[in-house]
Amino acid sequence: MRASVKRIAAMLLTLGHLASAAYAADEGSTADFFRGKTITLVVGFPPGGGYDTYTRVLARHFGRFVPGKPNVVASNMPGAGSLLAANYTYQKAAPDGLFLSMFASAAAMESLLGNKAAAFDMLKFSWIGSLSQDVIYCGVWQEPGAAATFGDMLKVETIFGSTSPDAISYQHPMILKNVLDARVKLISGYPGSREINAAMQRGEVNGFCGMPGSSVKSVFPTEVKEGRVKLVIQMGSRRSDEFGKIPSVFDYVTSDIGKAILNFHFGQLLLGRPVAGPPGIPADRLAALRQALLATARDPQFIEEAHRSGLDVDPASAQEVVDKLREISSYSQDILAKAREAAGN
Repeated sequence: MRASVKRIAAMLLTLGHLASAAYAADEGSTADFFRGKTITLVVGFPPGGGYDTYTRVLARHFGRFVPGKPNVVASNMPGAGSLLAANYTYQKAAPDGLFLSMFASAAAMESLLGNKAAAFDMLKFSWIGSLSQDVIYCGVWQEPGAAATFGDMLKVETIFGSTSPDAISYQHPMILKNVLDARVKLISGYPGSREINAAMQRGEVNGFCGMPGSSVKSVFPTEVKEGRVKLVIQMGSRRSDEFGKIPSVFDYVTSDIGKAILNFHFGQLLLGRPVAGPPGIPADRLAALRQALLATARDPQFIEEAHRSGLDVDPASAQEVVDKLREISSYSQDILAKAREAAGN
């Protein structure tokens, strides 16, 4: 009996050594692939905004945590609220682990909402993870007659600037209008958040909507601090007091259908700054990229630079991202149809 136990222990020890050796060989093979190569990290928005800042800070640190320590370069592919970058990643990028992109979670939802321009299945991306879990704000430039609270927006027409109908800068104010009866008007066609800021100061629009807290800090820090811009409502699956006591959209909804629509649109904000690759990245490289993103998000050098740039770091793993997307994709067709209508699509 004692000899049998010893044989089993010896066998388990041997299997452990074999597993460790296999893991080391696999990791070595992955490092061999990435060594001397360049990962292209594309952002689906113009230079200067919050997504662009996240992408460029990530690019400066990410390669240190990928086996083989490849170079990482950031690039912009703006268009259709980052839908252009999502489509390119899904349809045209090589599935070798050397092309990754960051696009809006709202863009990922477009195929689920029936937008034929979204030529992808959101569950089939090679999801790497997310660097933040967003709370989104709407802000109004303060001038005589402008709304200073969300209650005012129920009485006073507020004109918001937006990029395109596929972007949250368009969809979020439309949700406020269609679900909560806010008096909202939209002017689309601005390239990004900085241009909307300039349009506010010129008096073309009254405010912005669909702005994450990190972008508020990077694009409008002085205006918010001095009270020239009032943040009137926040949207997200969690609440934040970072900018004071700002009401949530969920404070104003009463019907079950309305709550379901808001949950659909704002539950996805777990994917505040998602990173994805095309379908079919080899499993060993995908695992290495996922581990590298989480390691980067915990790295003191990355965190220090992110905070200096006004960025929030609150990572979600690839598994958390996939689980949330599966939950959202399980909504009934009736809820999806109403969610599509609410966003103005």
